[in-house]
Amino acid sequence: MNNRVNKLILLALMVSAVSYGQKSKSKSIKPKEQFVAELMAKMTIDEKIAQTVQFTADGSITGPKSGDNFIEQIKKGNVGSILNATGVKYTNEIQKLNLDNSRLKIPLLFGYDVIHGYKTIFPITLGETASWDLEAAKLSAQIAAAEAAASGVHWTFAPMVDISRDGRWGRVSEGAGEDPFLGSKMAFARVKGFQGEDLMALNTILACTKHFAAYGAAEAGRDYNTTDMSERVLRDIYFPPFKATVDAGVRTFMASFNEIAGVPSTGSKFLMHDVLKGEWKFDGMVVTDYTGINEMIPHGFAKDEAHAGELAMNAGIDMDMVGGIYMKNLKKLLQEGRVTEAQINDACKRVLDVKYELGLFEDPYRYNNEKREKETIYKKEYLVAATDIANKSMVLLKNKGNVLPLKKDQKVAFVGPLVSDEFNIIGSWAASGDRYGFAVSVEEGVKKFLANSNKATFSKGVEIKDTKRDNIQQALNNAKDADVIVAVMGEFENMTGEAASQTDINLPGLQKEFLAELKKLNKPVVLVLMNGRPLTLEWENENMDAILEAWWPGTMGGDAVAQTLYGANNPSGKLPITFPRNVGQIPLYYNHKNTGRPYLGAADSEQKYKSRYTDVDNSPLFEFGYGLSYTTFAYSNLKLSSNTVNLKQKLTITVDLANTGNYDGSEVVQLYVHDLVGSVTRPVRELKGFKKVPLKKGEKQTVSFEISAEDLKFYDINMKETAEAGDFEIFIGGSSNAELKGKFELVK
Repeated sequence: MNNRVNKLILLALMVSAVSYGQKSKSKSIKPKEQFVAELMAKMTIDEKIAQTVQFTADGSITGPKSGDNFIEQIKKGNVGSILNATGVKYTNEIQKLNLDNSRLKIPLLFGYDVIHGYKTIFPITLGETASWDLEAAKLSAQIAAAEAAASGVHWTFAPMVDISRDGRWGRVSEGAGEDPFLGSKMAFARVKGFQGEDLMALNTILACTKHFAAYGAAEAGRDYNTTDMSERVLRDIYFPPFKATVDAGVRTFMASFNEIAGVPSTGSKFLMHDVLKGEWKFDGMVVTDYTGINEMIPHGFAKDEAHAGELAMNAGIDMDMVGGIYMKNLKKLLQEGRVTEAQINDACKRVLDVKYELGLFEDPYRYNNEKREKETIYKKEYLVAATDIANKSMVLLKNKGNVLPLKKDQKVAFVGPLVSDEFNIIGSWAASGDRYGFAVSVEEGVKKFLANSNKATFSKGVEIKDTKRDNIQQALNNAKDADVIVAVMGEFENMTGEAASQTDINLPGLQKEFLAELKKLNKPVVLVLMNGRPLTLEWENENMDAILEAWWPGTMGGDAVAQTLYGANNPSGKLPITFPRNVGQIPLYYNHKNTGRPYLGAADSEQKYKSRYTDVDNSPLFEFGYGLSYTTFAYSNLKLSSNTVNLKQKLTITVDLANTGNYDGSEVVQLYVHDLVGSVTRPVRELKGFKKVPLKKGEKQTVSFEISAEDLKFYDINMKETAEAGDFEIFIGGSSNAELKGKFELVK
């Protein structure tokens, strides 16, 4: 995005915060610690417990409700937070009802899942991560926060920072992929985007880090399933993005549904009390996931609801999402001595703290301004940003014979079930995004880009899942007359996201069969993918001329796809997650360990007794960090500032990057490290740095990185986080298969 456009967007964000006659900071209210302490001194135990209770407004679809009418519970003063209430008019009515029935006038906290946009929808989080652009991730969260706050929302349940190495898991679409380093950087950026530097500003909202912890490692990739792993793996791989959000100042955390080592996270004192609130000194608020406390009963961890509430409070859970367990049981548990008043006080205080930080005690209606809501939603500058970020998220997987970019004078047949789609293009967890009449389809984007020329035709051919062949012939007829065929294919939006795990991650329905018919026409075929997970594309890679991974690109997705296909945008995205050859390879990830009998690929093909498959190569179809461009890049002249570095020194690594092709473009330069020998075995490679470098054609630039002992730490044989002396390899290139190599030694 050029600097002028970026400045316009930032100006629009500032205006949304300060132009409606409301202060960002209070001068009249007492300091937080004093205010909350004095308020709690006036509260009864029932009023304190109420702050730990969240209910959902009508219309929730993510799970069963508790059976209690949320309006009646508000009238009784039993609720501290409401889920899924949005819009100034509606939240205003609910807040007024609450305050009219609250003895101490304690405001409600309104929460809503703003995952990758509120009204202006950006690429799904996995797709946005493919940009490897931290400023883009921060900006999309800023815009989402501005729109959500303008609609009366105080709190989003994002970012989801779960590391996942399993494309079968539906919620992989909500996260940043498989790598803890990239995931940590993205998590930090997104928290800063949502929360800004001042939660009392009218364009910021509370972020919520989820799901703590290791939800992305659920067995068999099945949602809500068991996770079991060593504490070392938990700390080395799965914890870092969570810790990064604490460092970023996140104010809320959410417990995960899964268990770890036999203990459901909602009842895990180790996770919530010992690590999060103890070791990491997190002083914000912890909420369950939807009915998470209740679900400890079917887990076989709690015998009844009261026992479940006892376990959750003792673990360090501050708010009960929708389950009603705290409301019904906490007071009795206190009377029986199964929980303490100090625990309830601590939970209540943490909830009141974040309400104070939002400015709700100063003015409970401060976010409820209908004029601001109308003027903030779908600002032109936000749509420009959505287009730009969608462009940055595109990953070019194949481009045989440089069939892309297309030329405006070529006759192009656009076919496929998603070619005219507006509903699915904004993806799963699309908040309040408009699925009809506003989102830009690929057909609309192409027609706009070509100024309605007659060079493009549009026809579906097949649907995503059904097996009807009625419309194939019309699409084939269009394709016969074309110079190039572009097939826009993928998944329904509800085939990824929560409760959308799959054992088959091929293109569904007749899509592959239709591609085979298109190939018979002997025309170049470009496959554009819209999906929320890595797909198994071995046949497609062998048979298609070009493949563009567009993910679910959001509200302006059609414009971004058109601009990328026709070369107005040169794709620069890189995969944040490995694409397997087939589902039998999963879990598959780049930062794996070596075995005692490592398989070395083709050179080892005759060796049977190696760690290998007999029916497919170990290697992925597309590795982590992979992505092509319309231009080409050359790496050379790798230099290290020293061959030896001690624990207090920094090592500088430089490499020359040249644009050797015919287009201007950007390359994500990636730095990987291999610790050759450790007190415990180390991964074959670990990402330790990346930079996105724009270069004009023919331009050359020296790119530099710095690493220190801090970057080389891991949990050693004694479970101590440390950097061990020894030999290391450095790899730099355009993916996790980077070949340019250097060496250094870390000494004590």
